[in-house]
Amino acid sequence: MKKIWSWIKCAWSWFISLFLKRYEVTVSFNKEWGDSDDKTYITKKILVQKEKHLKFRTEDNEVVEYRSAAGLNYIIKEL
Repeated sequence: MKKIWSWIKCAWSWFISLFLKRYEVTVSFNKEWGDSDDKTYITKKILVQKEKHLKFRTEDNEVVEYRSAAGLNYIIKEL
């Protein structure tokens, strides 16, 4: 019985995930785009988006947070 319920939960999560928006967030630690220090994430939800603070949740439910006193360089694209 537990296996059936776990399968139903998994199938329901998959079905709901088809309708959720995903974002591609690229963060650069300097003003040059495309060099080796850029990091790209696929996210489910953006929690905080300000000039000096960026916080989001990845597809693996990991919370990533970036702060900078001088300001952040990031690009957010909707997938």
